[in-house]
Amino acid sequence: MHIAEYQTWLEEYDRARGWDRVLPSQTCVHALEELGEVARLVLYLEGYHAPDDRQPDDPRLLRARLAEELADCVTFLVKLAYQYGIDMEAALVDNQRKATERYSVEEGQVDTERYLARQMENLARMKGEHE
Repeated sequence: MHIAEYQTWLEEYDRARGWDRVLPSQTCVHALEELGEVARLVLYLEGYHAPDDRQPDDPRLLRARLAEELADCVTFLVKLAYQYGIDMEAALVDNQRKATERYSVEEGQVDTERYLARQMENLARMKGEHE
């Protein structure tokens, strides 16, 4: 499926139900709510939080839930795009070009190594502070 096809389908789906008349601000709030769900599931999957009674403690099932929530989040972002007349597929193509021009592979690798080294330093420091 192409993003443009999904965006057209979503707008038609919403129009049939009258949901195209929801204010963009409310669409944005819904997207943020879904992003909160994504964040919670990421914390469960990383082990930062233990799943509660409503969540299975099974990484496979948590990833399935994460897929659903990611899709919900993207849907609201695509809706926000159509509400403002933005072609999301074209915007993503432009973003892809911008990212490719902005960050070389080498710069990205250097940044990643710096970040990972700092992360290990921080973890070691925190462990030392608690011993």
